[in-house]
Amino acid sequence: MFELSQIRCFVAVAEELHFGKAAARLNMTQPPLSRQIQLLEHAVGTPLLFRSTRVVELTPAGRRFLHEARGLLRSAETAVLDARRVAQGHAGEIAIGFTAGSSYRDVPELVARCRALLPDVNLKLREMVSQAQLEALLAGRIDLALVRPPVVQPALQWRPLRRERLLAVLPQGHPYAERPCIALDALDGVDFVMYSPDEARYFYDLVSDILRRAGVRPRHVQYVSQIHTILALVRAGLGLSLVPAGTTVFHYEGVVFRELADLRPDNPVELGIVVKRDNDNPALSRLLGELALHQAATAGPQA
Repeated sequence: MFELSQIRCFVAVAEELHFGKAAARLNMTQPPLSRQIQLLEHAVGTPLLFRSTRVVELTPAGRRFLHEARGLLRSAETAVLDARRVAQGHAGEIAIGFTAGSSYRDVPELVARCRALLPDVNLKLREMVSQAQLEALLAGRIDLALVRPPVVQPALQWRPLRRERLLAVLPQGHPYAERPCIALDALDGVDFVMYSPDEARYFYDLVSDILRRAGVRPRHVQYVSQIHTILALVRAGLGLSLVPAGTTVFHYEGVVFRELADLRPDNPVELGIVVKRDNDNPALSRLLGELALHQAATAGPQA
């Protein structure tokens, strides 16, 4: 089989139709150039050049081979450039897992940020529950997961992406809807749509702890796992609930959102990026670095 160096020698001779000029173009002497052409013709099994003391011409096979040889050189150059771009994190692929709850705001914002920072990196998005995301990370099926804390596996690393506040959500026409904000103790004894302790454990524990510390005991009338289901049940008048502030992007009709007057901490809802510590995807490393720089730039000076 021929070598790429032999192809370069042949293309130079075929374009110059002169061994001396081709040798100078390749920064080599003429005898080794002639030897490379001979080896190439032996590998191909037919003469590619007609040589005489006065002229060098392409044979019919040589004319055809020249077209293919140029394509091989272009492909080789492209392969080298692509390999370098992948190694530098400018190209390649990142597989991202996400939950349904993060799809309404966090996924679109992350995708937009990825496309702005790394426009030539292909993103593969896979919706799955948090535990499935962590398993997929450990198995190498995805590179990045969007999940709520905590993440306790030593092989995984959790990085904060967003903190946001909780809002009260209630049906239009509810007496509390006239208030600009609602105190937590106003929820004591009211009908309340609660998060499922199994399928929405993070929010169940978070809201339960907030209500417990405030000494508030609402009547849990339903337990559900998805935020859009909570909004539908609140709209139906089954009760009130607490939801992340980002839920307002739904513009859900029939419900109103109100600030909580005495919520501590102010922004208790966390979402983070989880990656496997030994992931060697250069595009992922570059993305994480760019996101860190972006977060630092937008955070501003700390008080």
